[in-house]
Amino acid sequence: MRVGLLTGGGDVPGLNAAIRAVVKRGEGEYGHQIIGFRNGWKGVVDGDVQPLGRQQIRNVLPTGGTLLGTARFHPHRNEGGVEAVLATLEAERIDALICVGGDGTLHAASKIAEAGVPVIGIPKTIDNDVWGTDASIGFDTAVTIATEAIDRIHTTAESHNRVMIVEVMGRHAGWIAVTSGIAGGAEIVLAPEEPFDIDKIERFLKHRHRAHASFSIVVVAEGAVPAEGTAMHYETQVGKFGEIVAGAIGERLKVEIEQRTGFDTRVTVLGHVQRGGIPTAADRILGSRFGVAAIDAVTHDRSNVMTALRGENVELLAIEEVAGKVKHVPADLLAVARTLA
Repeated sequence: MRVGLLTGGGDVPGLNAAIRAVVKRGEGEYGHQIIGFRNGWKGVVDGDVQPLGRQQIRNVLPTGGTLLGTARFHPHRNEGGVEAVLATLEAERIDALICVGGDGTLHAASKIAEAGVPVIGIPKTIDNDVWGTDASIGFDTAVTIATEAIDRIHTTAESHNRVMIVEVMGRHAGWIAVTSGIAGGAEIVLAPEEPFDIDKIERFLKHRHRAHASFSIVVVAEGAVPAEGTAMHYETQVGKFGEIVAGAIGERLKVEIEQRTGFDTRVTVLGHVQRGGIPTAADRILGSRFGVAAIDAVTHDRSNVMTALRGENVELLAIEEVAGKVKHVPADLLAVARTLA
């Protein structure tokens, strides 16, 4: 078989582990030819191919990013995009297509599957918001990086009697904010799932600093917003691809907190630092497991499914059930973040 492979959307650590697993298992175990498409769905539309063999995947396991490159491009949202994808797959004699990506990439995969192409999805996103899987490739590394940053910020915050705001990624779900906030001992965690009340934040900080502390750490997801009817008006700022403008909510909170409390307040926006660098062992293992499961599915004529971690097992879910859904942080985990503040 000739199996196509692409990585779409934002890069994350652990993608190369998935690519490596697909190639090693597919070529070495089954004798398949693996054909990579550069720069995600755009590479499929443009016919930009890169054959993948053992030479191409040598020493990539500890490397961040993706050796195939990636792009935020969705064929079903561009005129003639789906037709161009189908033409390329026919020209390259692709029997099945493995798509590694987040909600946008997997939604596009569902549209290509509807057109009759056997598709296997692999979930990756540092936001961890792909529905149906307990974890996505890249999340563990992002949380580890964010937690380390919070640990470092603690020492400078305490030394200077400051309120330190740490802004992390998370457009629609606050997985990074909540988990790194708990692990890093943040005093306040703000996530998209629970719009916040700036008056309550003001009262909490004033009481904390009067009673027993000279510093505070606030972790905020980029998609966090104030609750309707509260004293702070804010509209989420987005860029041309629908991405949230980094630093926007962090800077607005800084102004609000300083004006309301008088406390010296600083902002650290982790931004793309969360995506970069060496993947953790957990992301290398998850990427490898998903890659093996995906090529096994192709070989056994399973299609239009996504690999998913459910408990200790990797399972296959119908991709149509996953597309367009968001996995939010559960209420009990949000409660832990509030309780430990």
